[in-house]
Amino acid sequence: MGLITQTARQYYTLTEKFLGTGSLSTFTLTLDPLPLDINSFIVFINGNEIDDSNYTYSSGTGIINFSPSTPPAANAEVKVVLKNQKHGSYRYISLNDIVSNFMVSYVGDDKIINTARTLDVIFHVKRAIQEFSYDISRVEKIQEIEVGATLTVPFPQDYVNYVQLSWVDTNGIERILYPSTNTSRPSQSILQDSDANYLYDNDDSLLTGTSIATQRFKGIENTDTTGLFDDLDNSLSVSGLGQRYGNNPETTQSNGLFVIDELNGQFGFSSNLQSQILTLKYISDGLGTDSEMKVHKLAEDAIYKYVSHAVIASKANMPEYIVNRFKKERRAAMRNAKLRLSNMKSLEMAQIMRGKSKQIKH
Repeated sequence: MGLITQTARQYYTLTEKFLGTGSLSTFTLTLDPLPLDINSFIVFINGNEIDDSNYTYSSGTGIINFSPSTPPAANAEVKVVLKNQKHGSYRYISLNDIVSNFMVSYVGDDKIINTARTLDVIFHVKRAIQEFSYDISRVEKIQEIEVGATLTVPFPQDYVNYVQLSWVDTNGIERILYPSTNTSRPSQSILQDSDANYLYDNDDSLLTGTSIATQRFKGIENTDTTGLFDDLDNSLSVSGLGQRYGNNPETTQSNGLFVIDELNGQFGFSSNLQSQILTLKYISDGLGTDSEMKVHKLAEDAIYKYVSHAVIASKANMPEYIVNRFKKERRAAMRNAKLRLSNMKSLEMAQIMRGKSKQIKH
């Protein structure tokens, strides 16, 4: 049986059509994947949008159920349209399919693993998805955000690490921002009296206030990255720090700077970035939502090898030579997956190399 269950119309338009009979009140969706909930799609009857209070939906079965007293009229066109239209899902395999395939192919009598609990396999598959997201599959998400007056942007909900921050100019081109190594965002700003003694609250906890370092960074004259260190040397600017010993990207560009507040989960930006549109590219662990727990098919075999080694290695009294054999297979499969997903194209590489080989005329 083929793996494609949708028609071309269903895939490219992400819609499904039914014909009312006047008595039929239930319609079963065959979209793959099925919508997660009733808020994921819109229902039209003869081109008119129907309020979702007129029907119910079961995500497990894909059944839309209208009230038996008011079924769609005979020959009425019932059209279901997904709100968030996404394509390319065929290249991924879901968590449930990975677990089911592993239990069928790897676990049982005369298999490489005699017994394994499904819950254990699910745990190891999730760990594999996390590890692959960090290094192999590298699923990068991109958020577009406007910087407000506070000059801060919170970490995304499923944030693990950032890849790149940029602001977008009027032509839609990204201007890369670099993290500042010349300042930081204190997690605590401790209040002190005139003698520099710490101040305490009624419960003997430290009193804290607004960070002075953060406020000064907000006011830095950073349109050309030339804020002055007034307390050290009025002639020393940020852009001049590398003049004697060499420059770095932070001090040789005028796009702006950012700092990271790990404790509070925020990015802080220089003042020239207020009201600018940012793009934040970041890595997620692939486990944020149920729909994200999937693996690229080019890494499917590596997932099975990873899980089989994890299950074998966690068993008591397992001979070390067997564990090492599975470990070698896991490493080889992960290396192959990384090469596959590196997405290197020979024609593109050849074009780049042609540019590298050009002579520069003086």
